[in-house]
Amino acid sequence: MKVDLAEKIAVVTGGAAGIGEAAAQALVECGAAVTIFDRDADAGIRTASAIVSGSASCEFVKCSVEDGQQVQSAVEAVVSKHGRIDILVNNAGIQLYGDLVSTSEEDWDRLMDINLRGAFLVSKHVLPHMLRRGGAIVNVGSVQSFTAVSNSIAYVTAKHAILGLTRAMSLDYAQRGIRVNCVCPGAIDTPMLRSAASLSPDPEAVLRNCDRMHAMGRIGQPEEVANAIAYLASPLASFITGAALVVDGGMLVPAGGMGFQEGGPAAATRK
Repeated sequence: MKVDLAEKIAVVTGGAAGIGEAAAQALVECGAAVTIFDRDADAGIRTASAIVSGSASCEFVKCSVEDGQQVQSAVEAVVSKHGRIDILVNNAGIQLYGDLVSTSEEDWDRLMDINLRGAFLVSKHVLPHMLRRGGAIVNVGSVQSFTAVSNSIAYVTAKHAILGLTRAMSLDYAQRGIRVNCVCPGAIDTPMLRSAASLSPDPEAVLRNCDRMHAMGRIGQPEEVANAIAYLASPLASFITGAALVVDGGMLVPAGGMGFQEGGPAAATRK
């Protein structure tokens, strides 16, 4: 079966790079007309102009998702041109590091505004247009929607909240033609991951360790998450709502992590 999104109108937030860019590309390849929302105008214009597949289009609208007025204007621009929105991918997000004490109020608020408030605001303005015909919303969570990584208190909290937002929205609108689901990636080879790795004196060692965290022995590619997003947005997932689809190369499977699998008691019995 092929994912067919012909004549669908989609919005992807944070679509200028990484998972968002890959999601926009995947949706266009499936036939959807996509509009990227991103605060980075240069990257957004460049990405949108590079995404082409058949007659489907990709456009860019500058938008900071934490700003309600900008979100409202961006959504109105899409509806004014296309008449509706069928698919929303809430992907925009940043990563900041710190524990409870070292995280400043400013950093906490900034991350929550973009990662959580942004998903709330864009959904709030898009959803009334979806109610006319039905639609699909896909939120981008993380394996950290279920578990935690040290020194990442704001990010972990926001990603847990994205899962809660997904479940609450799915319940509220399940009988009104709108499905809401969440994809939860492991470590994915994006500019955000590489930027985080660059904070270490040995970025390549960080990336090698990221490979080892996954049962499959490697980090994921943005396209692999984008394929899951396209599926959840499509009619193939017509009876799926409120779900969290883990796309993590088996990261969450091994008890004690991969280090325990490689060096724990069971490993000693392996021939």
